[in-house]
Amino acid sequence: MYKSLKEECYEANMQLPKLGLVLFTFGNVSAVDRSKGVFAIKPSGVPYEDLKAEDIVIMDYDAKVVEGKMRPSSDTKTHALLYKTWDDIGGITHTHSTYAVAWAQAGLDIPIFGTTHADHTHQDIPCAPVLTDEMIKGDYEYETGNQIFGVFKEKGLSHKEVEMVLLQNHGPFTWGKDAAKSVYNAAVLEEVARMAYLTLQINPQTQRIKETLRMKHYERKHGVNAYYGQGC
Repeated sequence: MYKSLKEECYEANMQLPKLGLVLFTFGNVSAVDRSKGVFAIKPSGVPYEDLKAEDIVIMDYDAKVVEGKMRPSSDTKTHALLYKTWDDIGGITHTHSTYAVAWAQAGLDIPIFGTTHADHTHQDIPCAPVLTDEMIKGDYEYETGNQIFGVFKEKGLSHKEVEMVLLQNHGPFTWGKDAAKSVYNAAVLEEVARMAYLTLQINPQTQRIKETLRMKHYERKHGVNAYYGQGC
């Protein structure tokens, strides 16, 4: 019943080490099937070289196991809450990639300095503040999802336009129309984080890209009259 969903999730997870986004077991990808009301996620602590499609765990939106013999990712409740709240996303990726984590540990948004960033979102990449002691000691992974919603509300951001976020002292989460797109966004986030870091090393006084150029690059790829690529 869930074979294709498990295979989609497995293939997306296997992209993380190929793209250099994870070491050991530092990450996970999930994929949702809205018609069945379930999502698939990597099992906790399983090395990528040992992972098989049949190991993938099927969950419902309340983070209850529907099918699977292994324990799901420790971040499952965060994935579940994002799927339950944002019903138009199809995949989620969480990594501990180096440059994205460095910005998260610094507790800083990633400034939009150039067109590479603007091709994917016209905003700074937000960094949600560290969770309160009560949130950490309580239902930590669930509250991580609430912290993501909180920073998007505070900054007036749309999850459709900004498909990535940092969690202070933790790391990045990305999402997209499917699991593959969420992995793509994780790779983009890591590269944008690296570029921003290097930019500030070269010139600490670098200013953000000007608005006309920022919006030109975003809208030519995502706007109503977008003309990037070959179309549908």
